[in-house]
Amino acid sequence: MAMRLASAALMAIILFAAMATASPACESNGATQFPLRIEPGKNYPVDRNGRPFFMQGEAAWSLIAELKEDEAELYLEDRKARGFNTILVNLIEHRFSRNAPANAYGERPFADNGNFVLPNEAYFARADRILQKACDLGFLVLLVPSYLGIGGGDEGWYQEMAAAGAGSLATYGHFVGNRYRRFDNIMWVNGGDYDPADKELVRAIARAIMEEDPVALSTVHGAPETAPLKFWGREPWLKVNDIYTYKPTYAAASREYAAGRGMPFFLIESAYEFEYGADQYRVRIQAYQAILSGAFGHVYGNNPVWHFGGPGILPAETTWQKALDSPGARSMQILHEYFSSIKWWDLEPDTGNDLLIAGQGNYHARTIAARTRDGSLAVLYIPTGRGVTLDLARLAGPQVSARWIDPSTGRSDPAAGSPFSAGARYFAPPKGNHADWILELRSLPVQSQ
Repeated sequence: MAMRLASAALMAIILFAAMATASPACESNGATQFPLRIEPGKNYPVDRNGRPFFMQGEAAWSLIAELKEDEAELYLEDRKARGFNTILVNLIEHRFSRNAPANAYGERPFADNGNFVLPNEAYFARADRILQKACDLGFLVLLVPSYLGIGGGDEGWYQEMAAAGAGSLATYGHFVGNRYRRFDNIMWVNGGDYDPADKELVRAIARAIMEEDPVALSTVHGAPETAPLKFWGREPWLKVNDIYTYKPTYAAASREYAAGRGMPFFLIESAYEFEYGADQYRVRIQAYQAILSGAFGHVYGNNPVWHFGGPGILPAETTWQKALDSPGARSMQILHEYFSSIKWWDLEPDTGNDLLIAGQGNYHARTIAARTRDGSLAVLYIPTGRGVTLDLARLAGPQVSARWIDPSTGRSDPAAGSPFSAGARYFAPPKGNHADWILELRSLPVQSQ
C-alpha cells in the first residue's frame, strides 16, 4: 500500500512538471523591471535596475475564479490606467465566486474536487492567461496559492489542507512554484485571514515554492492585527512583512517600523470602501497614515470589486464595473500621482514629533509627518481640519516653502505667507468640502548674492 502511494505521488510530480513546461514567460513592459528584490538597509523593495518600488495595490481576490478572460482584461486595463501597479489575487477560490471552486468556465482546480493531488490543466491554463495579461501590463501580482479562510472555516481551504496533509501540500507547492516561476512579477502570499493552528500546512506549500523559485519574494496574509514576523518569525521563505488592521494603520505601521528588523512592510488590508461604513475618506486616512509611517505602499479594497459580483461578505449597492470609478479609487489615483512626484523612499517617519510639535491628534484623526534625513522635504497628512504647529528648524532651510494639496482632487495651492523662516509656526488647513489635507514643505536653496 505504501509503495502504491509513493508511486502515485511520484507520478503526480512528473505530471506537474510536464504541465509546468507550458507556462509562458513573463516579459513585463511596465515601468517596473521585475523581479523585485530586497536590499539590506532599505525599507522598500527595488526592481532589477535598483529603482525603489512603491506599491499601489488593490484587492482583486476573485479575479481568476470569477471573471471570464475578457472581463479580467477590462479590469486590469482600467486599473493600469488609474495608476495601480499591484493586485492581490487568489489562485484558487473556495467560496467567493459563483461557481467556486470552479472558474467562470466551470473548470475546477483539482480533478479530485480538492485534495491538492491532481490539478486540472484547463483551470490553471486559464489562470496562466490572466496572469500573463497582468504581467504584460506591468502589475506585481500578490498571489495566494491556497487561501485559508477566517478561523480556518469554510471561506477558505484550511479544512481540505488539513485533510490532504503536508506531503500532498508540498507536492502542490512544487507544482505552482514550478509552473509560475517564469512569471517574475509574482510575490507569493501564504495563509489568508487566519493564523493557522497547524503551521506545517502553510510551511509545506511555502517551502516548496521557495525550492522551485528561490528568487520570488513571499509574505503572509494572517489574521487581523497579526504581522507576519510576529506570528511566523524568521521563516526562510518570509521575505516581506505587512500589516493587517482595522485599527488606525499608523499604530501598526509604527510598531513594525520601530522594530528595526530590516524587513520592508506594506499595508496588506484595512477597511474596504463600501463595507462597514468605510468611504473615500476612511480609505485615504488608512493609506496615507501607513505610508508616512514607514510602509512602502498599500493594498486598497473596494466592495464589490474584490469579488466582482460573486458572493461577498456584505451586499454591494452597485456593479463592480461601476465601482471601478468610485470616489475611493479616484482618491487612490491621486495618492499614487503624488507619491510618484517625490522621492518617497527618502522619507522617514517623524516618530519623535521633532517636526510636528503640536496638534498630533489621535486614533483615526492622528496627523502623520515624515521628512527626509537631509531636511529638504517633509510631508504631513492631516485627517481633520485641525491646525498643527511645526518646528521648521528641523528642515534644512534657511527658508521653507509650503503648499496644501487636496487629496480628493490633487489640486495644490501655496500656503498663505509661504515661504517661511525657521522656527515654530502654526499651519491651519484651508476650508473645503472635506476634512483631510496634505501639507508639503520644501527647503529652499540659499540664493547666491
